[in-house]
Amino acid sequence: MDTRTIAILEGDETGQELLEEAVRVLAPDAIGFELELPRFDLSLEARRRTGNQVVHEAAAAVREHGLGLKAATVTPEGKDDVGSPNRILREEIGGHVIVRTGRRIPGVVPIGGAFYPISVVRMAVGDAYGAKEWREGDGDEEVAFRTERIERRICHAVAEFSFRHAERTKAKVFGGPKYTVSPIYEGMLKEEMDAAAERHPDVAYEPQLIDATFALLIGSAGEALVIPALNRDGDILSDLVLPLFGSIAGSESLLVAFNEDYTPRALMAEAAHGTAPALQGKNVANPMAMILASAALLSHIDDEEARAAGRAIRESALEAVSAGTRTADLGGHASTTEFTDDVIARVRSKLEVWASLGNV
Repeated sequence: MDTRTIAILEGDETGQELLEEAVRVLAPDAIGFELELPRFDLSLEARRRTGNQVVHEAAAAVREHGLGLKAATVTPEGKDDVGSPNRILREEIGGHVIVRTGRRIPGVVPIGGAFYPISVVRMAVGDAYGAKEWREGDGDEEVAFRTERIERRICHAVAEFSFRHAERTKAKVFGGPKYTVSPIYEGMLKEEMDAAAERHPDVAYEPQLIDATFALLIGSAGEALVIPALNRDGDILSDLVLPLFGSIAGSESLLVAFNEDYTPRALMAEAAHGTAPALQGKNVANPMAMILASAALLSHIDDEEARAAGRAIRESALEAVSAGTRTADLGGHASTTEFTDDVIARVRSKLEVWASLGNV
């Protein structure tokens, strides 16, 4: 992806404050080069004021430039309100896959031996979400129905991205849908997983039914895993996997849209957490997930300097925690801004050392 422009999608409450910390890390005096960072106000107030027009504009910018960094946003409950901006963004960006990665944070004790990264690669559209639902009958005779659908191209995208991601991260592709019970519907994803395994013979592949995936996950967490999943399965699986590492602070989320050859065409990154209104204005929230989200975007740019900056940011965030710069959620006393300051200082130092060694 040849771009140096990242659309900045502003949000609500503490989510917006943490976005600003990530943007600080992307400044030229931190990473050593200039990024274009056009901003779009996706706060609830702006969405209501514009009737969601600003969300459509933000989606267009991500489509155009290929990269977006999004703050957490509030989704109002009223059915006549503006609804979720994420739904609009997914549809208009053309995102087919959501990737959420859990990883161990230095000094934070994981659960059940989860020491290596686990990425859940799920469908971003279709399946149980957006299904047609209705009821028939009355009383005890009432019956509820739901018509779900998945598409071959989405299954192909999930499977192919899973194997390419596993290849890049030296992980094993593990898990899968309940294809024995549902060979026509869920079997479509399994067929694409098997086909991707043939295209990537060097990637370790251990298909499992979804219930076995849950049961075996703890015992298999001693190695890096990539788990392809249907939309609903992946949503639930992510909520299990990320807390295995003791905190979701080290987890970012990526929405991926693809070219015809299944290379990424557009990516939108965000933190896996919400807007945390109770922490707003207190300068105590952990910005690490948003900082890692920004690093993930840089790592997908087809530019050696940008990829080096992405690696430096990712390493610096984890090293800061390891060295004792921790916010309250990780048992420390550092403020939000103090943590970011430490990361920026480490990024500068790393890039300078790498340059002196001829590595950048």
